[in-house]
Amino acid sequence: WDFSHLDGRMLEEQPPWSYLSRAAELMRLASSVIDMDTGGGERFLELQKSWPKKVVVTEEYPPNFRLATERLSPLGVQVVDVRLTTSGPMPFATDEFDLVLNRHAAFNPDEVSRILAPGGTFLTQQVHGLSAYDLLAAFGSKPQWPDASLEKYVPLLKAAGLTIVTAEEWSGRLSFRDVGAIVYILKVVPWMVPGFSVVTHRDHLLALQRQLDS
Repeated sequence: WDFSHLDGRMLEEQPPWSYLSRAAELMRLASSVIDMDTGGGERFLELQKSWPKKVVVTEEYPPNFRLATERLSPLGVQVVDVRLTTSGPMPFATDEFDLVLNRHAAFNPDEVSRILAPGGTFLTQQVHGLSAYDLLAAFGSKPQWPDASLEKYVPLLKAAGLTIVTAEEWSGRLSFRDVGAIVYILKVVPWMVPGFSVVTHRDHLLALQRQLDS
């Protein structure tokens, strides 16, 4: 996900911790890593200096899968087309990875536990299911996964046999300086407002423009 086109137009507060720094620290201690739903590989490439010997990434969204393959395969990374769900299996061996990374993707706690080697680590930074609810409401849409939360996942991870080392929750502000930036984000992330287009949601966009003007 490369949102550089929105620099200065979409303003997103950042949490007090650094997911990328923590991932780099953990990779230096690992001999194998899998990055679940790597997107176009943008973030994972930032960690290249810390990659262990065995590196695998997954991605299912076709535009991102192509980008990830083009960027990562020449560097010796195995790019696998996998649809991640909260209940389905993953095509990897038991105890295969020292480190499982998951920046924002769905995951099955039992499968994470299965592919994780003894003594290994699972690092994830999930997006709360109610994220950007007010933006979605402006288009007559609702969050699709409202129950995705720390309260939901921690018990599931414990039940899968994992020990919780750190569990933190944070909320920040997401704001836009122009309506065109909102159009861009809703086109790039089409599941935020299913069926979105400038034509079908013209009245919603005009209402936001009036709000911005005032």
